[in-house]
Amino acid sequence: MTGAVEFGALMLSYDEPQANRLHARLQHVLRVPVQRLHRVQGMRRAYRMAAEVVDAEQFILADGDFEIAYDFDAGAVAPLADGVAMRVWRARNPLNRLEYGYGGLKLIRRSALREMGEAVDVLAALPGRTEFCAEVAGITRFDQSPYHAWKAAFRECTMLARGSEYGMPSAEVEERLRAWTSECDGQFAEYATAGACEGIDFARESARTPGLVDQINDPGWLMERFDAGRRAIAAAARRAMAAAG
Repeated sequence: MTGAVEFGALMLSYDEPQANRLHARLQHVLRVPVQRLHRVQGMRRAYRMAAEVVDAEQFILADGDFEIAYDFDAGAVAPLADGVAMRVWRARNPLNRLEYGYGGLKLIRRSALREMGEAVDVLAALPGRTEFCAEVAGITRFDQSPYHAWKAAFRECTMLARGSEYGMPSAEVEERLRAWTSECDGQFAEYATAGACEGIDFARESARTPGLVDQINDPGWLMERFDAGRRAIAAAARRAMAAAG
């Protein structure tokens, strides 16, 4: 069995400004109808609902901000082997140019989603192995607004800073945190940098308070936190621009 026509396909979106465009692009590249699950509250609930929406046991899953590469070869996608719950293709980060699984395209088992555990990194709680592809399948377009840039960096750096809990090598964690906190450049980069730094601080705070880290999967809580700090971020950005010019 090869080719995307053998699999289902679904986009999981929430409030991404470019989700409609990226959904159309995904369908064009995969050459199959791509179902869409939109604005489901709570990430774990959204993934579990995805398992009930699709008809295929194995399906391609994309986030609402994933911009698939036009040269992604959907016809070469092979099915998951026995014991493998998910395959992840890399995505390119548009602000710091890292290329790894964050925001990447996935091939996933519906049965694995139905049985996932309670980890904060939702897909890390799947039963079965995850395999990672070296191929970059597209760009994770989280740089669509100040809020989306901040949120992406805040969530990812919270989890990276707690990476030892997931068995991540410390050198890899440090490299990625350095890129997120000091190498972002481009539209809304200042918000991503601020979110990354806040995420590292929040990882330390949440390590002392059981259950607090679960808030990073709550859209309402994230928006409130962003609104509380956005004036400080904007003021810091203005000072940086003044100093540079």
